[in-house]
Amino acid sequence: MAKELSQLILKDGYRYAKDHEWAAKTGETFRVGISDYAQDQLGDIVFVELPEVGAEFAKGEAFGTVESTKAVSELYMPMGGRVLAVNTALAEAPERVNTSPYDDGWMIEIAPADPAEFETLMDKAAYLDLLKGN
Repeated sequence: MAKELSQLILKDGYRYAKDHEWAAKTGETFRVGISDYAQDQLGDIVFVELPEVGAEFAKGEAFGTVESTKAVSELYMPMGGRVLAVNTALAEAPERVNTSPYDDGWMIEIAPADPAEFETLMDKAAYLDLLKGN
């Protein structure tokens, strides 16, 4: 059963891409994952494929996949950069993306190619408007 929009967790200070990935500033780096909406739409996540540390991706480029009981979906970079860390806990516990998409379920940490790209992403209010179809 999909959540109502009012039940979705959207974090202040996080920025969102139209493909439902989020980015959050952590000092000089950024963490990336999928939104509560995305994990809810996917259903039970059973596998997450993430890139190697050191891989570089442009904004909008696919960096991995997430597999649920319903579908396999590409993961897209909300901003370009080099992968500094991968959440290796997801290999053993991919369900963390369902239970904690912003905290335990983060996917990668990047050194941004252009930190200003963060400001081009949607804030919480704009992302909610997107979800409402506005």
